[in-house]
Formats: sequence, structure tokens, C-alpha cells
Amino acid sequence: MHTSTASPERPDTSVWLAIFAGLCASLVSIGLARFAYTPLIPSLIQAQWFSAHDVVYLGAANLVGYLIGALLGRPLARRLTQRNALRLMMLAVTVAFFACAYPVSVSWYFGWRLLSGIAGGAIMVLVAATVLPHVPAARKGLASGAIFLGIGLGIAGSGTIVPLLLGLGLQATWLGLGALSLALTALSWFGWPSELPHATTATAQLEPVEPTPPAVYLLFAQYAFMAAGLVPAMVFLVDYVARGLGAGAHVGALIWVMYGLGAIVGPVSYGFLADHLGARTGIRLVLVVQAITLGLLAVSHSFLALALLAVVLGSFPPGIVPLALARVHELVPDHHRQQVAWSRATVSFATFQALAGFAYSALFNATGGQHALLFVIAGGAILIALILEHATKLLPSSAEQRCCAE
Repeated sequence: MHTSTASPERPDTSVWLAIFAGLCASLVSIGLARFAYTPLIPSLIQAQWFSAHDVVYLGAANLVGYLIGALLGRPLARRLTQRNALRLMMLAVTVAFFACAYPVSVSWYFGWRLLSGIAGGAIMVLVAATVLPHVPAARKGLASGAIFLGIGLGIAGSGTIVPLLLGLGLQATWLGLGALSLALTALSWFGWPSELPHATTATAQLEPVEPTPPAVYLLFAQYAFMAAGLVPAMVFLVDYVARGLGAGAHVGALIWVMYGLGAIVGPVSYGFLADHLGARTGIRLVLVVQAITLGLLAVSHSFLALALLAVVLGSFPPGIVPLALARVHELVPDHHRQQVAWSRATVSFATFQALAGFAYSALFNATGGQHALLFVIAGGAILIALILEHATKLLPSSAEQRCCAE
């Protein structure tokens, strides 16, 4: 019989193990599977594994997979249980790393990059729903920040481990990433918590379904534009510095390390904002800072300015996840409906991220590599998300109060 999850004041050891498992999952499936690809782009082109055109679209394959995974995550968990689905997805990413060590063809690579994206989307939908119910309410923001810290660690690792591995060759780099992914999968294997009783889901099915509050749909739209705003720096920052500004691959790698440092700080600091200022205020503050930063990136050329901007930009992709999740928890009262809302938010994010990935890639190729234009467009997407935040004032004031009431 399962009685305890954690003490109301302080998480117990099993909860910390669950948070660690969540960190490993986000590290493997997003941090490494997506972000380790960015510093590999110049090497993939130079080694003539693929053309520059193909390499850019292979990067977008991961984003398409992420959307598919976000849609499949909950059905997969219903069939396998959340814990087993998470384990399977981590194994899928590991196999994809090993497969990418062999450049058989563009379609082979596309398939494996797509699979790694599917795993990432499914994990993003499931990981918080699996771990956070076992965490005391006052610590949920910080705990979700710790889970998604794995994304930041992956970004930072991709800027430090990948260049070291590349000294051994491109094939060795992919094999090394596969070995690291396998080790993290093994370390997290027994850390996943048991399923909570399904009484809440059963009860939810018996009770009349409440309409989704308008503020939740507004959050979906905001989250979608945030996704569109983060893609250019996420995909093109290293290439912008190395080739666009002519600073070379070494300086590009250093800027990516700074982006990675921001990504480490982002999840926990944004989670802290959610716990102490509230998610809505935190989102407003972050969007203002990101819009300004993207505007400055389009016109900055000095190493110091680029390094500082990279830290701020790097905090955003992993950091906005715990903030958006906290906002869902503010707007939706019960656990089952929170899971559904978070799954939909992730699908919204993934859809715009995938569309933006292909659109930015097409625009980049069509304009002959105009990086600054991409950053300006990204800043515009963030501004739209900010304007949507202010649109919450136009919603009926009772709507949010009603949905937040028990």
C-alpha cells in the first residue's frame, strides 16, 4: 500500500531520486539529443557527411519529431505506464545516437533525428506529470526547475564535451554521446516513482467536465510564440558567430558555452520566480528581457556583448518550461486536468517550434544566410507573446477566479 509521497515540508529521498531521474530524462532527450546537434553542424558540413542545405533540414527533423512525441506521450503512457514510457523513450534516444555515428544516407539520418525528437516530446509531456505529484506544493516550481535543469546541462555539455569528442572524430563523437546517454538511462532507471492511484482520473470521468478557462487558451498561444522566438538562437547562434561574423569556430564554441551557462541558470531561476513572484509576473518579466536581448543580438559584434547576450538567451529555452508549467498549475485546479492542459501546451509549443524550424531554415537559405533578420523576426514573436499576456486583462475577471477556485 502506498501512503506517503513526501513530507509536506521537505521532500524525502525517493522524491529526490525521482527529480534526478527527471533531470536525466530532460538531459538526454532535449539537452543532448537536440542541442548537441548545433555545435556539430559545422563538422557535419566540413566532413562532407551532408550538404549545408541537408544539415539544416536534418536539424528541423528533431523539431518535427518533438511535435509527434508531444501528441503520442499520454496515449503511450496509458498503454505502458508513465514510468515504462519514460524508460523506453530514453532508450530510443540512446539508440538514435549510436545510429547517427553511421552516415548511411540523408533519409537514414532524418529517421533517427526524427525518433530522437519523438522521444523528447513524449518525455516533456510525461516527466513533470510523473514526478511533481510527489513533491510538496511549495517546492513544485523549484522541483520543476531542477527537472528541466537537465536541458541546460545538455546545452552546456554540448559546448564542452562535443568539441573534446570531435578531437577523436565525428563518428566517435556520436558514439560518445550514445555512451553518455546509455549511462544516464541506467542511472535513472530505478529512480522513477510508482504510479499514483488512478482514483483522481476515475473521479474526473464521473464529474461534469468544466469548460477550459479562456486564460489557458491564451497561455497556449503565448507558449507557441515563445517557441517561435527561441528557435533562431537555438539553431543558428554558433553559425552566426563562426561564419556570419567571421569569428571562427573556436569563438563560436565559446559563445555556445556561454549560452549553455545561461541554460543551466535558467530552469532553477525561472522556477524560483514562479514560486516567489507567481508564474504570470515571471512570464511578463522574462518576455521583456528576451525581446530586448534578441534585438541587441541582431546588431552586436563584440565578443563581450555576444557572450552576455548568449547567457540571457540560453536561459530561455529550458527556463520557460517550469514557468509555463507553473502557470498551468495556477489556472487549472486538479491534477488530471493539469496533465491534459500541459500536454496541450506542449503540443502548441512543439507545433510552432517545428513550423518555425522549417520556416527559419527556408528563409535562411533564401536570403543567403541573413542571421540578423532571423533574430529580428524572433524578437517580434516574443513581443506578440508579451502582447498576448496583456490581453489577459480583456478576459472576464471571474473566469480566472472561477478556474483557480476549488
